[in-house]
Amino acid sequence: MTLSLVGPGEMGVLLAGRVKALRLLKGWTRETMAKRAGVTAASLKRFEVSGKASLELVLKVAHALARLEEFEALFQPPVAQSVEELERRVSGPIRKRGRI
Repeated sequence: MTLSLVGPGEMGVLLAGRVKALRLLKGWTRETMAKRAGVTAASLKRFEVSGKASLELVLKVAHALARLEEFEALFQPPVAQSVEELERRVSGPIRKRGRI
């Protein structure tokens, strides 16, 4: 586990700033971006200003910016540390509930 000094709120603001910068690099107005993403301009503005948005809005905006594939790497299981662990993952039952 790695220590991060950035919390969810700060990450939202950071991502929103990056989205705005990418939008401006393309020369798009907020209205143009909202239309391309299929979201309202008000929702896009709220995201850019506060960093708060639904996951659906963020994914639609990423798609409009041709950056959706970057989300595919999120939440991947960790790399197996041994052959035995890899075999357990492949052959064992898939857990549907946590133990704790």
